[in-house]
Amino acid sequence: MTTYVFGIVSALLVLIVVIELLRRRHLRERHAIWWLIAGVLALVAGVFPDTLTWTAALVGVEVPINLVFFASIAILFLVSLQYSSELTQLESKTRTLAERVALIELEILKRETENRDI
Repeated sequence: MTTYVFGIVSALLVLIVVIELLRRRHLRERHAIWWLIAGVLALVAGVFPDTLTWTAALVGVEVPINLVFFASIAILFLVSLQYSSELTQLESKTRTLAERVALIELEILKRETENRDI
């Protein structure tokens, strides 16, 4: 019984923290979706522990906790994949911006040199 209470409290804590981060605009919705899904799944498993056993049997997993570990790893993998994708896009944008700044600085330097010659 203690483990179920701990699971419920932990899931509620995760949901509260994520919602608070969203409310304060410290976390964007697209980043929060996986954490909200994980929190809701953990809450459902904590409140209705038989659903975990039922789902494990449905999927063909003998030990329900193995399903929890698999789901946790899958969610963390998806979060990591999402961040990697966004990081790649940001690196590309940063490179483009750096190139533009370099071209603008070169143009400014060129114009300053031309103005000195006049």
